[in-house]
Amino acid sequence: MIQSFNQHLQRQVSENVEAFKEEMCFVFALKEKIGALADALKLFEENKVNLVHIESRLSKDDKGKYEFYVDCKAKDKDDLLNTIEKLKDKAAYLQIFDKSTTDGTVEESVPWFPTRIKELDQFANRILSYGAELDSDHPGFTDPVYRARRKQFADIAFNYKHGQTIPHVNYTEEETSTWGIVFRELTKLYPTHACEEFNNIFTLLQQNCGYREDNIPQLEDVSRFLKDSTGFTLRPVAGLLSSRDFLAGLAFRVFHSTQYIRHSSCPKYTPEPDICHELLGHVPLFADPDFADFSQEIGLASLGAPDDYIKKLATCYWFTVEFGLCRQKGKLKAYGAGLLSSFGELEYCLTDQPELKPFDPEKTADQEYPITKFQPIYFVADSFKSAKDLMSAYALKIPRPFSIRYNPYTQSVETINNKQQLVHMVRDLKNEISVLEDALKKMEDVKLR
Repeated sequence: MIQSFNQHLQRQVSENVEAFKEEMCFVFALKEKIGALADALKLFEENKVNLVHIESRLSKDDKGKYEFYVDCKAKDKDDLLNTIEKLKDKAAYLQIFDKSTTDGTVEESVPWFPTRIKELDQFANRILSYGAELDSDHPGFTDPVYRARRKQFADIAFNYKHGQTIPHVNYTEEETSTWGIVFRELTKLYPTHACEEFNNIFTLLQQNCGYREDNIPQLEDVSRFLKDSTGFTLRPVAGLLSSRDFLAGLAFRVFHSTQYIRHSSCPKYTPEPDICHELLGHVPLFADPDFADFSQEIGLASLGAPDDYIKKLATCYWFTVEFGLCRQKGKLKAYGAGLLSSFGELEYCLTDQPELKPFDPEKTADQEYPITKFQPIYFVADSFKSAKDLMSAYALKIPRPFSIRYNPYTQSVETINNKQQLVHMVRDLKNEISVLEDALKKMEDVKLR
């Protein structure tokens, strides 16, 4: 069974392996030859290098062929370097991922990240807080019925796998009543406080997904709507994910969504994201192409990024997708989900009380923010497209030994790090340009008639 990179890092190894001080991780592909793998593995034994982990996987660059991921250790660094040098003669290509390099310099280890949408299954249940268990200050902490209900929602998320239909939830009258209070108050403010794109799509959600005061929409219905609109889908989650894991989902146009609802005793407050926050705050704009592109851009930038940049990207996400403002026809409008799902802050954000700054990822990424009160500072974007362009430029500065490209046909992420991939990209680009030239020519022909 193939194990993921982060799984093997967490695995306890035996005492004799721990005695090895030098470590290296790399991926290589072998030239076609009978017995090539056996010959390659002999090199490790001959150079006294211990194989801690090895796995085979389909090559992203050479379809139908395999590459090998290796994590190895040795007592002496020279033994590792000698193994690498000899392996290069047998390999079609070899890429080092970890700390030691053949020129004696030191690189930061590249954190594991999913490259196929199905691999989101590997971390979807690594929640940080809440889920079935509640903190002592949670409104539902002393309510056994509510806690049991939350466990039902958590079980749905824990058992869900990519490709499955999201299970239907029969919400209770009490849950629907809580949703209705939030829905009723927020929809009074949307026409004047929300951005145009949000209001346009919200109407479509009412027509197609059962968005009503007396009905909590089903994630599966909403996910299908988003899929048809922009390729985004929803995935049930039991609670809060780490910033790295959550952002990785966005790279595949997957939004991890809760299904539970806040406690009925406090319909105007929730200490964590609930179905009201997800479906009313987030979902509408994921159906907008420019906003979907911007959200995915943040996710792609996070893949393989160092921890300090994950924090910066999460901060950019906070001030845009969660609490972003934009200007439309000379007026401030809200587009952040944290605003669009909170009638108190939705009213506050458009007053003259908070400080406004133009969205600039370089500066936004270092801005401190509170999580338990209204934001004192908001960042304003000119448009979703301009925000995406700024984020794309910022992502280029993230120190990674490769570039990232999303393949929508296979719903996979490709790391661009060799000439062959660049040749394929140039070929695809030429095809796209040919289609554009043909379309422009036909449009001109129509005008001339």
